[in-house]
Amino acid sequence: MRRKVKNRNIVTADSIYNSVKVEKMVNYVMGSGKKNTARKIVYGAIDIIKEKSKDPIEVLETALKNVSPTMEVRSRRVGGANYQIPREVRPERRLFLGMRWIIEAAKSKKGLPMHKRLAEEIMAASKNEGDAVKKRENTHKMADANKAFAHFAW
Repeated sequence: MRRKVKNRNIVTADSIYNSVKVEKMVNYVMGSGKKNTARKIVYGAIDIIKEKSKDPIEVLETALKNVSPTMEVRSRRVGGANYQIPREVRPERRLFLGMRWIIEAAKSKKGLPMHKRLAEEIMAASKNEGDAVKKRENTHKMADANKAFAHFAW
């Protein structure tokens, strides 16, 4: 059984939108401790979403719901062979994977400033399209294809 994780950093809600998910997005975008730069990117993306739709936080939450996986595969070694075992994803990891996939998809596109790429990816994900949604679909297909090994789950 999984041991209880201690000393977990509790993220407080951001000051502008009073949303924990926005602050987590800022933390995941941040690189090399540059939180101000990350805030500019995320808030810039939210401003662009606000221009195109009524409620940007609702669009972000819809995008996260559409991108977050419910199943994933984990490697397990059984008798000299590695099996990909489908597992259900915990809620915290589900949110993390969804945000990470959206950010990675935005980073992979070239030619525009990061806040515009991030806004485009969030809006695409809220409509169930885009690279991040494809990543979730592929993950679910892998889990579905390996259902035969589910009995190896621990």
